[in-house]
Amino acid sequence: MSEVSILIAEDDADDRFLMQTALKETRAGEKIQFVENGIELLSFLNDLPEVDGETKFPRFILLDLNMPKMDGREALKKIKSSNTLRKIPVIVFSTTKSDVEVKRCYELGANTYVVKPVSFDSLVNTIGDICDYWFQTATLPGVN
Repeated sequence: MSEVSILIAEDDADDRFLMQTALKETRAGEKIQFVENGIELLSFLNDLPEVDGETKFPRFILLDLNMPKMDGREALKKIKSSNTLRKIPVIVFSTTKSDVEVKRCYELGANTYVVKPVSFDSLVNTIGDICDYWFQTATLPGVN
């Protein structure tokens, strides 16, 4: 299994397709993995293999909030409560604009909160900005 750069938790097939297309336009060389709910997200993270004694976590997670089985809020809470997973940056990527929801996600440990853009061009620009920040600007532990 090759190293995953971007892990996306999104239950809507149309949104997954649009995000994948936007990512191909902005970060064609990155390995992307999609999961459809919080249970799959946690299972994927907990099953990552060790390479040379170290687990290679995704560079960041794009997390939808409204998913079946386990929603993004619960998954975020579990990730940020885990000693091993909490260092992974989690970007909440949702259509929900409520100030109450934004505050709640930050309280649960979200690294940032981005409202999903409506147009495809805006999506490409937003995805590009997110990737530029987390791949080129931010310094993360254990990542060169």
